[in-house]
Amino acid sequence: MRELRIRVLAGVFVVAGILSWAGARLWNSLGTLPSVPVAAPIVLALIAVVLAATALSLRARLKAQRERRPEAKGVDPLMAARAVVFGQSSALVAALVAGMYGGTGVFLLESLDIPARRDQAVYAGFSVLAGIAVIAAALFLERVCKLPEDDEDDRPGAAPAT
Repeated sequence: MRELRIRVLAGVFVVAGILSWAGARLWNSLGTLPSVPVAAPIVLALIAVVLAATALSLRARLKAQRERRPEAKGVDPLMAARAVVFGQSSALVAALVAGMYGGTGVFLLESLDIPARRDQAVYAGFSVLAGIAVIAAALFLERVCKLPEDDEDDRPGAAPAT
């Protein structure tokens, strides 16, 4: 399984932000801008909590397993792989959503004197922060589930495994 690259997440965030900002400008010129839902930062924060709790649980179980404690519950490799896939997909979606709300929030900064727009900008800002929390929790989960590197593969001149 390939590691999630921060460059990819940052690229998704920036592209979604630019497209969202441009879309918000266009939409506003045609009529009313769609609102940022109050639930957006709440849902993203809940996903971040679930990812972080999963990572902490797996880390504790893996540590107990490494220390060969008698009460240690093993970690099913398939479950760990599913957790990593869930984390990676959550991080990609969070980067997209955070970029989308970030672009909308930047557009809304132009009209903070209107109370409704100011509230929408705050919701968008909290959504960006919650999206960053999801990405951080997903990267932590991925790091917890990462297998130790083989020393043989890192040596120069070592024959590749077939």
